[in-house]
Amino acid sequence: ASMRLAGRTEDAAALRDAWYLRQAGADPGPAGTIFGAWRQFSAQAPVATPDRLGKILEQLGLHSDVEPLAALCEHIDDLARSGRPAPFAAAAIAARVVTIRPDAELFAWWLADLVLAQSLRWPRPLPLLMAQAFGPAFRGEASGKRIRPGEKSFERAVCVALVQGAVEACRLATEIGRRAERLISVAPKLRAKGAGDVIQRLLDDDAVSGSLTTKTLSRFAARRLFERLQQLAAVRELSGRTTFRIFGL
Repeated sequence: ASMRLAGRTEDAAALRDAWYLRQAGADPGPAGTIFGAWRQFSAQAPVATPDRLGKILEQLGLHSDVEPLAALCEHIDDLARSGRPAPFAAAAIAARVVTIRPDAELFAWWLADLVLAQSLRWPRPLPLLMAQAFGPAFRGEASGKRIRPGEKSFERAVCVALVQGAVEACRLATEIGRRAERLISVAPKLRAKGAGDVIQRLLDDDAVSGSLTTKTLSRFAARRLFERLQQLAAVRELSGRTTFRIFGL
């Protein structure tokens, strides 16, 4: 959804390639950088500071002065103290950003999901609204055009999208949880040295490169380990390729 909003064409497979197949420390490119902004999003508590928002803007290909970001953080704090229902607080911050910076809608969605999590007192935010930005909740009933932040019916659309996003997140969580249990259950059957580290990485992240090497695992040993995990139906190959493979739950 972020790629589409940014006018790009990368799908989930292309984003995984940009992120997981790059050399350590290498630039993942524009698409991978946006993906990195969302990875950072869910890795931290839902707190807004000028420094954090400045870094996110850079990752999203935008720029802003420190003073406006400080004012934006104050506005977010005001929303938190106001006791405004979470969906309406999220809608309000998205509308404010787009009013100030019409070119920053991607950042508006990033902040909307952060404010949503902050208002609900979640320990970590989830991109629930961003994932629904092009979904049915944000399509006008009469025109079919996408409802953008600040437009008529946007608040109502956010409420509906939150329900739909939560349902989808719970479905995914159940599916991933089941696969994680399967992976943990087959761990005693693995004899490869370093298998425990690979299993932990698979549990901790979306995907792992099939050419992974560690202090105790060579590239050849990793390939055999992933083949064994596939035989045990404990992981999936996510790229659809026979080379440069990527594995995950």
